[in-house]
Amino acid sequence: MAGCVGYRVMESPIGSLLIASTEKGVCLIEFGAGETAMFSLGKWCRRWRFEVKADANADLNRQAIRQLEQYFSGTRQAFELPLDLYGTPFQKKVWLELLKIPYGEVRTYKDIALAIGAARAVRAVGGANNQNPVPIVIPCHRVIGSNGALVGYGGGLSIKEALLRLEGCLPSKDAAAGA
Repeated sequence: MAGCVGYRVMESPIGSLLIASTEKGVCLIEFGAGETAMFSLGKWCRRWRFEVKADANADLNRQAIRQLEQYFSGTRQAFELPLDLYGTPFQKKVWLELLKIPYGEVRTYKDIALAIGAARAVRAVGGANNQNPVPIVIPCHRVIGSNGALVGYGGGLSIKEALLRLEGCLPSKDAAAGA
């Protein structure tokens, strides 16, 4: 085993969030707190060879919850959390690029593909976005379609819309319709 993953659940304006951390950093945020979230945590731990121990890394999980609460209350625009990311080199490249999107701004999938030097990999960027293990902290919600439409979000489009509205950067319906 690679180590232990501890987790805590928090309530937020967008519903329950399961926050999980290794001793190195936050590794997973799941929308929800029930069986589905626990199944996803177990699957992640099996894939990366971690053991789930609810009380492990409690300080780091408390820090993550405190910063997420600040984000939802509008008093935090940037997270200062250590992350422990597991994925392919391409996925990690995309996730690190997403971290560069400022609060209150959006980018398109094509913008991200160009920024990482893979102009033709727009779909692959979308796939990496979809596999983002730490949504909100790694702001994949700030990535929209080239026509301004809200497309694809692991937590559902209503959550993506709520996060963009919180940050004051929700594209107008006219922009999304191509007007």
